[in-house]
Amino acid sequence: MKLGIGIGWRPEIAAEVEALTGVDWVEVVAENLCADHLPDSLVRLRERGVTVVPHGVSLGLGGADRPDAERLAGLAARAELLGTPLVTEHIAFVRAGGPLTASPRLEAGHLLPVPRTWDALDVLCENVAIAQDALPVPLALENIAALVSWPDEELTEGQFLAELVERTGVRLLIDVANLHTNHVNLGQDPAKALDELPVEAIAYVHVAGGVEKNGVWHDTHAHPVTAPVLDVLAELRSRVDPPGVLLERDDAFPPGAELAAELETIRGTLRAAGGPSGTEPRHTGPRRGTPAPARPGARDRTAVAQTALLSALVAGTPAPEGFDHRRLRVQSRALAAKRADVVAKVAPELPEILGDGYRAAFLDYARSRPMSDGYRRDALDFVERILVHGGLPDPVAQRRLTHWWEDRSGPRPPSRTTRIVRAARAVLAGK
Repeated sequence: MKLGIGIGWRPEIAAEVEALTGVDWVEVVAENLCADHLPDSLVRLRERGVTVVPHGVSLGLGGADRPDAERLAGLAARAELLGTPLVTEHIAFVRAGGPLTASPRLEAGHLLPVPRTWDALDVLCENVAIAQDALPVPLALENIAALVSWPDEELTEGQFLAELVERTGVRLLIDVANLHTNHVNLGQDPAKALDELPVEAIAYVHVAGGVEKNGVWHDTHAHPVTAPVLDVLAELRSRVDPPGVLLERDDAFPPGAELAAELETIRGTLRAAGGPSGTEPRHTGPRRGTPAPARPGARDRTAVAQTALLSALVAGTPAPEGFDHRRLRVQSRALAAKRADVVAKVAPELPEILGDGYRAAFLDYARSRPMSDGYRRDALDFVERILVHGGLPDPVAQRRLTHWWEDRSGPRPPSRTTRIVRAARAVLAGK
């Protein structure tokens, strides 16, 4: 299916996206949609004939666990609601621990790279097959950006993707910004990856901006698209005419005119690069057969490796052997900063109440409290920690924070934390 030129739809730029001309389709973060109704802006876009593709971020198909049935059902429901021709997700893991390792469940709060090993490939292919069976439309998977690389990898990125497509028939979402990120951070050659992967399996392409700091490229989606990323897009176009190309922006949103200019730059890059004429991708239907079962112990070995890495990143345990310790520290700080940013979005009252002290307080909390149950629970746990460990010096802010926590904690037995919070409130009320 030919998608054309698109842009990531976000609530913050809904009006700007609607006003853009020449946009053939939009992509929306699946988890940001309700399963039974759409925002008015998306309804209007669909009425105009604009295709809407849901893009998942929480399945963790590269993780050691089999995909969660409830998450899959939610993604399937959103696909049905949107009448989309396909859905997309990532080749990544986002959680670890749990029954496979008899350890606490840990959430990364972000996409982390899977090791490019035969074990991890076996597990990923089984998980993809499960997801394909549960979804009403074809699935495409995205390569991710990484700050760290796994030691003793057995496949290049291109080889890993080619094997994945061959075994499952899944389509690919190639992010050229992520290829550039991995070039800067990990020394991986984008041209080699493009040479090795099956470009005819590409469903569409992501283009996004980032920034380099201290020799590390951060895939921020909050900066303009840079020339090196456009160069990778041109490399890809010289090999294949992709069915779709989409501009991503997730933060620091510019005016609509700047978004329009970036889209025109992308169009110009595609025109200038030329290359082969477009053909319909080979892998447009269900997977070809069932992938062979994972080799014995592959899930267990993958679970142990991923849990050790994630624990080092979010719980301060020793770094697994073979990893670059400096890069692990960079990744750990990036994960904590991501948590702080997302919690500020899902609970905007907290930065308002805490003021300039919000970020430092949250990062201090994150160093000792890994996320285990999503961002809303993370916000509650953060406030509980403040209230239990001395509260705030400003009584008005303390009262507001206590009310906030009580309003959202929900009915449950009065835990020790609850009793402490109620006692603090009573003291503040002068009882």
